[in-house]
Amino acid sequence: MAGGRALPAGPDAEARFVGRYLAPLAAGLPGAFGLLDDAAALSPSPGDDVVATLDTLVEGVHFLFDASTSDARRIALKALAVNVSDLAAKGARPYAYLLSLSLPDGFEHWFEGFAAGLGEGQRRWSLSLAGGDTTRSPGGFVVSITALGLVPAGRMVTRSGARAGDIVYVSGTIGEAALGLDLRLESPRAALVAAQSAPQAVTQWLARHATPEPRLALAPLVLDHATAAMDVSDGLVLDLDRLARASGCGASLEAARVPVSPPARRLVASGVVELSDLLTGGDDYEILATVAPENAALFEASAEASGVAVTAIGTMRAGAGVDWLGTDGTPLAFARRGYQHVDG
Repeated sequence: MAGGRALPAGPDAEARFVGRYLAPLAAGLPGAFGLLDDAAALSPSPGDDVVATLDTLVEGVHFLFDASTSDARRIALKALAVNVSDLAAKGARPYAYLLSLSLPDGFEHWFEGFAAGLGEGQRRWSLSLAGGDTTRSPGGFVVSITALGLVPAGRMVTRSGARAGDIVYVSGTIGEAALGLDLRLESPRAALVAAQSAPQAVTQWLARHATPEPRLALAPLVLDHATAAMDVSDGLVLDLDRLARASGCGASLEAARVPVSPPARRLVASGVVELSDLLTGGDDYEILATVAPENAALFEASAEASGVAVTAIGTMRAGAGVDWLGTDGTPLAFARRGYQHVDG
Protein backbone atom coordinates (compact mmCIF):
# COMPACT_ATOMS: atom_id res chain seq x y z
CA MET A 1 0.00 0.00 0.00
CA ALA A 2 2.44 2.60 -1.19
CA GLY A 3 1.81 6.18 -2.27
CA GLY A 4 0.62 9.39 -0.68
CA ARG A 5 2.28 11.46 2.01
CA ALA A 6 3.91 9.38 4.71
CA LEU A 7 1.88 8.67 7.82
CA PRO A 8 3.76 8.10 11.10
CA ALA A 9 7.19 9.70 11.51
CA GLY A 10 10.43 7.75 11.55
CA PRO A 11 12.36 5.58 9.06
CA ASP A 12 9.81 3.55 7.08
CA ALA A 13 7.21 4.04 9.78
CA GLU A 14 4.45 3.73 7.18
CA ALA A 15 5.68 0.27 6.22
CA ARG A 16 5.60 -0.74 9.89
CA PHE A 17 2.09 0.66 10.23
CA VAL A 18 0.86 -1.24 7.17
CA GLY A 19 2.63 -4.39 8.29
CA ARG A 20 1.10 -4.27 11.74
CA TYR A 21 -2.50 -3.41 10.92
CA LEU A 22 -3.24 -4.06 7.26
CA ALA A 23 -0.96 -6.82 5.98
CA PRO A 24 -2.72 -9.45 8.14
CA LEU A 25 -5.93 -8.62 6.26
CA ALA A 26 -4.26 -9.68 2.99
CA ALA A 27 -3.02 -13.03 4.28
CA GLY A 28 -5.78 -15.00 2.53
CA LEU A 29 -4.94 -13.62 -0.93
CA PRO A 30 -1.63 -14.87 -2.41
CA GLY A 31 -1.62 -12.23 -5.17
CA ALA A 32 -1.58 -9.42 -2.60
CA PHE A 33 2.06 -10.28 -1.72
CA GLY A 34 1.54 -9.34 1.90
CA LEU A 35 1.03 -5.70 0.80
CA LEU A 36 4.78 -5.44 0.19
CA ASP A 37 4.38 -4.43 -3.47
CA ASP A 38 2.78 -1.50 -5.28
CA ALA A 39 0.15 -3.69 -6.93
CA ALA A 40 -1.64 -7.01 -6.62
CA ALA A 41 -1.84 -9.81 -9.19
CA LEU A 42 -5.28 -11.38 -8.98
CA SER A 43 -6.32 -14.57 -10.77
CA PRO A 44 -10.10 -15.11 -10.86
CA SER A 45 -11.46 -18.53 -11.60
CA PRO A 46 -11.69 -19.47 -15.30
CA GLY A 47 -15.11 -18.58 -16.70
CA ASP A 48 -15.73 -15.74 -14.26
CA ASP A 49 -16.03 -12.01 -14.90
CA VAL A 50 -14.73 -9.54 -12.33
CA VAL A 51 -17.36 -7.11 -11.00
CA ALA A 52 -15.88 -3.89 -9.59
CA THR A 53 -17.64 -1.33 -7.41
CA LEU A 54 -16.37 1.65 -5.41
CA ASP A 55 -17.85 3.59 -2.50
CA THR A 56 -16.35 6.47 -0.56
CA LEU A 57 -17.44 7.42 2.95
CA VAL A 58 -16.59 10.89 4.26
CA GLU A 59 -16.69 11.90 7.91
CA GLY A 60 -19.51 14.38 8.50
CA VAL A 61 -21.27 13.37 5.26
CA HIS A 62 -21.71 9.60 5.47
CA PHE A 63 -20.85 8.98 9.11
CA LEU A 64 -20.24 10.64 12.43
CA PHE A 65 -17.05 9.71 14.25
CA ASP A 66 -16.13 10.11 17.91
CA ALA A 67 -12.51 8.92 17.42
CA SER A 68 -13.03 5.89 19.64
CA THR A 69 -11.83 2.38 18.89
CA SER A 70 -15.39 1.05 18.88
CA ASP A 71 -16.61 3.74 16.48
CA ALA A 72 -13.65 3.06 14.18
CA ARG A 73 -14.62 -0.63 14.10
CA ARG A 74 -18.20 0.31 13.20
CA ILE A 75 -17.09 2.59 10.36
CA ALA A 76 -14.83 -0.11 8.90
CA LEU A 77 -17.70 -2.59 8.91
CA LYS A 78 -20.03 -0.10 7.22
CA ALA A 79 -17.48 0.88 4.58
CA LEU A 80 -16.98 -2.76 3.62
CA ALA A 81 -20.68 -3.62 3.91
CA VAL A 82 -21.92 -0.98 1.48
CA ASN A 83 -19.53 -2.26 -1.17
CA VAL A 84 -20.47 -5.89 -0.61
CA SER A 85 -24.12 -4.81 -0.90
CA ASP A 86 -23.38 -3.54 -4.42
CA LEU A 87 -21.82 -6.90 -5.32
CA ALA A 88 -24.83 -8.82 -4.00
CA ALA A 89 -27.16 -6.75 -6.19
CA LYS A 90 -25.10 -7.72 -9.24
CA GLY A 91 -25.37 -11.42 -8.40
CA ALA A 92 -21.65 -11.54 -7.59
CA ARG A 93 -19.77 -13.33 -4.85
CA PRO A 94 -17.16 -11.21 -3.00
CA TYR A 95 -13.50 -11.81 -3.84
CA ALA A 96 -11.16 -8.96 -2.80
CA TYR A 97 -11.02 -5.23 -2.14
CA LEU A 98 -8.72 -2.23 -2.38
CA LEU A 99 -8.64 0.31 0.44
CA SER A 100 -7.77 4.01 0.34
CA LEU A 101 -7.58 5.92 3.62
CA SER A 102 -7.14 9.60 4.41
CA LEU A 103 -6.37 9.68 8.11
CA PRO A 104 -6.53 12.68 10.46
CA ASP A 105 -4.13 13.34 13.29
CA GLY A 106 -4.61 11.01 16.24
CA PHE A 107 -5.55 7.95 14.19
CA GLU A 108 -2.90 5.90 16.00
CA HIS A 109 -5.20 5.77 19.04
CA TRP A 110 -8.15 4.14 17.27
CA PHE A 111 -6.81 2.44 14.14
CA GLU A 112 -6.57 -0.98 15.79
CA GLY A 113 -10.38 -0.90 16.05
CA PHE A 114 -10.69 0.02 12.38
CA ALA A 115 -8.49 -2.90 11.34
CA ALA A 116 -10.50 -5.21 13.60
CA GLY A 117 -13.71 -4.07 11.91
CA LEU A 118 -12.26 -4.83 8.47
CA GLY A 119 -11.21 -8.27 9.67
CA GLU A 120 -14.68 -8.96 11.01
CA GLY A 121 -16.24 -7.93 7.70
CA GLN A 122 -13.80 -10.07 5.74
CA ARG A 123 -14.73 -13.14 7.77
CA ARG A 124 -18.46 -12.45 7.40
CA TRP A 125 -18.42 -11.81 3.67
CA SER A 126 -15.49 -13.94 2.46
CA LEU A 127 -13.09 -11.48 0.83
CA SER A 128 -9.54 -10.26 1.46
CA LEU A 129 -7.60 -7.02 1.25
CA ALA A 130 -5.59 -6.76 -2.00
CA GLY A 131 -3.89 -3.38 -1.53
CA GLY A 132 -4.53 0.34 -1.53
CA ASP A 133 -3.16 3.63 -0.27
CA THR A 134 -2.83 5.61 2.96
CA THR A 135 -2.42 9.38 3.28
CA ARG A 136 -2.74 12.04 5.93
CA SER A 137 -5.89 14.15 5.96
CA PRO A 138 -5.83 17.84 6.95
CA GLY A 139 -9.50 17.52 7.89
CA GLY A 140 -11.79 14.56 8.49
CA PHE A 141 -11.51 10.83 8.05
CA VAL A 142 -12.17 9.46 4.54
CA VAL A 143 -12.53 5.78 3.62
CA SER A 144 -12.71 4.62 0.01
CA ILE A 145 -13.11 0.96 -0.91
CA THR A 146 -13.11 -0.70 -4.31
CA ALA A 147 -14.64 -4.16 -3.96
CA LEU A 148 -14.18 -6.92 -6.51
CA GLY A 149 -16.62 -9.76 -6.98
CA LEU A 150 -16.92 -12.74 -9.30
CA VAL A 151 -19.84 -13.68 -11.51
CA PRO A 152 -20.14 -16.26 -14.33
CA ALA A 153 -18.95 -14.69 -17.58
CA GLY A 154 -21.52 -12.45 -19.22
CA ARG A 155 -24.11 -12.81 -16.46
CA MET A 156 -23.71 -9.75 -14.23
CA VAL A 157 -27.15 -8.33 -13.45
CA THR A 158 -27.34 -4.67 -14.47
CA ARG A 159 -29.83 -1.87 -13.81
CA SER A 160 -30.81 -1.82 -17.46
CA GLY A 161 -32.48 -5.19 -18.07
CA ALA A 162 -36.01 -4.57 -16.75
CA ARG A 163 -38.88 -4.91 -19.20
CA ALA A 164 -42.53 -3.89 -19.20
CA GLY A 165 -44.54 -6.41 -17.19
CA ASP A 166 -41.70 -7.35 -14.83
CA ILE A 167 -42.58 -7.41 -11.14
CA VAL A 168 -40.67 -5.02 -8.86
CA TYR A 169 -39.36 -6.53 -5.62
CA VAL A 170 -37.51 -5.13 -2.64
CA SER A 171 -35.89 -7.16 0.13
CA GLY A 172 -36.16 -6.72 3.89
CA THR A 173 -37.74 -3.56 5.27
CA ILE A 174 -37.39 0.06 4.21
CA GLY A 175 -36.89 3.18 6.31
CA GLU A 176 -35.28 1.83 9.48
CA ALA A 177 -31.85 3.26 8.65
CA ALA A 178 -33.42 6.69 8.13
CA LEU A 179 -34.94 6.49 11.61
CA GLY A 180 -31.57 5.41 12.97
CA LEU A 181 -29.93 8.45 11.41
CA ASP A 182 -32.57 10.71 13.00
CA LEU A 183 -31.77 9.21 16.37
CA ARG A 184 -28.00 9.45 15.89
CA LEU A 185 -28.21 13.08 14.77
CA GLU A 186 -30.71 13.90 17.54
CA SER A 187 -32.93 15.55 14.94
CA PRO A 188 -35.97 17.61 16.03
CA ARG A 189 -38.25 14.58 15.79
CA ALA A 190 -35.77 12.11 17.34
CA ALA A 191 -37.18 12.57 20.85
CA LEU A 192 -40.68 11.73 19.60
CA VAL A 193 -39.39 8.73 17.65
CA ALA A 194 -37.66 7.40 20.77
CA ALA A 195 -40.55 8.19 23.12
CA GLN A 196 -43.12 6.37 20.99
CA SER A 197 -40.99 3.31 20.21
CA ALA A 198 -39.92 0.27 22.19
CA PRO A 199 -36.25 0.25 23.25
CA GLN A 200 -35.54 -2.80 21.07
CA ALA A 201 -36.89 -0.95 18.01
CA VAL A 202 -34.66 2.04 18.74
CA THR A 203 -31.65 -0.27 19.07
CA GLN A 204 -32.55 -1.97 15.79
CA TRP A 205 -32.86 1.33 13.91
CA LEU A 206 -29.53 2.60 15.19
CA ALA A 207 -27.91 -0.67 14.15
CA ARG A 208 -29.48 -0.57 10.68
CA HIS A 209 -27.90 2.81 10.07
CA ALA A 210 -24.57 2.07 11.73
CA THR A 211 -23.80 -1.37 10.29
CA PRO A 212 -25.94 -2.43 7.32
CA GLU A 213 -26.09 -6.13 6.48
CA PRO A 214 -25.48 -6.89 2.78
CA ARG A 215 -28.09 -9.27 1.35
CA LEU A 216 -25.53 -11.78 0.07
CA ALA A 217 -27.97 -14.66 0.54
CA LEU A 218 -29.98 -13.19 -2.34
CA ALA A 219 -27.04 -12.88 -4.76
CA PRO A 220 -27.52 -16.33 -6.35
CA LEU A 221 -31.26 -15.66 -6.69
CA VAL A 222 -30.64 -12.30 -8.32
CA LEU A 223 -28.27 -14.04 -10.72
CA ASP A 224 -30.81 -16.74 -11.60
CA HIS A 225 -34.05 -14.75 -11.70
CA ALA A 226 -33.63 -10.96 -11.84
CA THR A 227 -33.82 -9.02 -15.09
CA ALA A 228 -32.38 -5.92 -13.37
CA ALA A 229 -31.18 -5.12 -9.87
CA MET A 230 -29.38 -2.60 -7.67
CA ASP A 231 -29.08 -1.94 -3.98
CA VAL A 232 -31.10 0.77 -2.23
CA SER A 233 -28.59 3.30 -0.93
CA ASP A 234 -29.98 6.76 -1.69
CA GLY A 235 -33.66 6.04 -1.05
CA LEU A 236 -36.13 3.59 -2.59
CA VAL A 237 -37.94 6.25 -4.64
CA LEU A 238 -34.78 7.75 -6.15
CA ASP A 239 -33.13 4.39 -6.80
CA LEU A 240 -36.29 3.08 -8.50
CA ASP A 241 -36.20 6.15 -10.75
CA ARG A 242 -32.62 5.29 -11.67
CA LEU A 243 -33.40 1.65 -12.46
CA ALA A 244 -36.40 2.61 -14.58
CA ARG A 245 -34.43 5.20 -16.56
CA ALA A 246 -31.55 2.80 -17.14
CA SER A 247 -34.01 0.17 -18.41
CA GLY A 248 -35.95 2.58 -20.63
CA CYS A 249 -39.19 1.74 -18.82
CA GLY A 250 -41.73 3.31 -16.56
CA ALA A 251 -43.01 1.78 -13.32
CA SER A 252 -46.17 1.78 -11.21
CA LEU A 253 -45.70 1.27 -7.48
CA GLU A 254 -47.97 1.06 -4.43
CA ALA A 255 -46.64 2.67 -1.26
CA ALA A 256 -48.90 0.48 0.88
CA ARG A 257 -47.05 -2.62 -0.34
CA VAL A 258 -43.58 -1.40 0.59
CA PRO A 259 -42.29 -3.52 3.51
CA VAL A 260 -42.11 -1.35 6.63
CA SER A 261 -41.54 -2.83 10.08
CA PRO A 262 -44.53 -2.73 12.48
CA PRO A 263 -42.81 -0.28 14.88
CA ALA A 264 -42.00 2.09 12.01
CA ARG A 265 -45.52 1.74 10.63
CA ARG A 266 -46.92 2.76 14.03
CA LEU A 267 -44.84 5.95 13.87
CA VAL A 268 -46.38 6.69 10.48
CA ALA A 269 -49.89 6.02 11.80
CA SER A 270 -49.30 8.37 14.75
CA GLY A 271 -48.00 11.14 12.49
CA VAL A 272 -44.50 11.23 13.99
CA VAL A 273 -42.99 10.49 10.56
CA GLU A 274 -44.38 10.47 7.05
CA LEU A 275 -44.30 7.31 4.95
CA SER A 276 -42.53 9.36 2.29
CA ASP A 277 -39.68 9.97 4.79
CA LEU A 278 -39.09 6.22 4.98
CA LEU A 279 -39.32 5.73 1.20
CA THR A 280 -36.75 8.44 0.49
CA GLY A 281 -34.47 8.28 3.53
CA GLY A 282 -31.78 5.98 2.11
CA ASP A 283 -29.05 3.84 3.66
CA ASP A 284 -31.35 0.78 3.55
CA TYR A 285 -28.91 -1.41 1.57
CA GLU A 286 -31.73 -3.71 0.57
CA ILE A 287 -31.88 -5.23 -2.91
CA LEU A 288 -34.24 -3.78 -5.50
CA ALA A 289 -34.90 -6.27 -8.31
CA THR A 290 -37.22 -6.83 -11.25
CA VAL A 291 -38.35 -10.35 -12.13
CA ALA A 292 -40.35 -11.65 -15.10
CA PRO A 293 -43.83 -12.81 -14.01
CA GLU A 294 -43.18 -16.43 -14.96
CA ASN A 295 -40.22 -16.54 -12.56
CA ALA A 296 -41.84 -14.66 -9.68
CA ALA A 297 -43.15 -17.62 -7.69
CA LEU A 298 -39.77 -19.39 -7.75
CA PHE A 299 -37.96 -16.18 -6.83
CA GLU A 300 -40.23 -15.61 -3.84
CA ALA A 301 -39.97 -19.22 -2.65
CA SER A 302 -36.18 -19.25 -3.02
CA ALA A 303 -35.89 -15.96 -1.13
CA GLU A 304 -37.99 -17.33 1.71
CA ALA A 305 -35.76 -20.41 1.84
CA SER A 306 -32.67 -18.15 1.98
CA GLY A 307 -34.01 -16.38 5.06
CA VAL A 308 -34.35 -12.96 3.40
CA ALA A 309 -37.90 -11.82 2.65
CA VAL A 310 -38.74 -10.11 -0.65
CA THR A 311 -41.92 -8.14 -1.31
CA ALA A 312 -43.58 -7.29 -4.61
CA ILE A 313 -44.34 -3.56 -4.65
CA GLY A 314 -45.40 -2.90 -8.26
CA THR A 315 -44.66 -3.54 -11.92
CA MET A 316 -42.58 -2.12 -14.72
CA ARG A 317 -44.53 -0.68 -17.64
CA ALA A 318 -43.95 0.75 -21.09
CA GLY A 319 -43.18 4.44 -21.34
CA ALA A 320 -41.30 6.64 -18.91
CA GLY A 321 -41.67 7.88 -15.35
CA VAL A 322 -42.36 6.20 -12.03
CA ASP A 323 -45.84 6.56 -10.51
CA TRP A 324 -46.56 5.93 -6.85
CA LEU A 325 -50.00 5.38 -5.36
CA GLY A 326 -50.39 6.45 -1.75
CA THR A 327 -52.00 4.31 0.91
CA ASP A 328 -55.34 6.00 0.12
CA GLY A 329 -55.09 5.06 -3.57
CA THR A 330 -54.33 8.59 -4.80
CA PRO A 331 -51.09 9.62 -6.54
CA LEU A 332 -48.25 10.23 -4.13
CA ALA A 333 -45.88 13.18 -4.62
CA PHE A 334 -42.48 13.57 -2.96
CA ALA A 335 -40.86 16.83 -1.84
CA ARG A 336 -37.54 15.02 -2.18
CA ARG A 337 -36.97 11.67 -3.86
CA GLY A 338 -33.82 10.61 -2.02
CA TYR A 339 -30.31 11.60 -1.07
CA GLN A 340 -28.49 13.53 -3.83
CA HIS A 341 -24.69 13.68 -3.59
CA VAL A 342 -24.46 16.31 -6.33
CA ASP A 343 -26.77 19.33 -6.59
CA GLY A 344 -28.26 20.48 -9.87
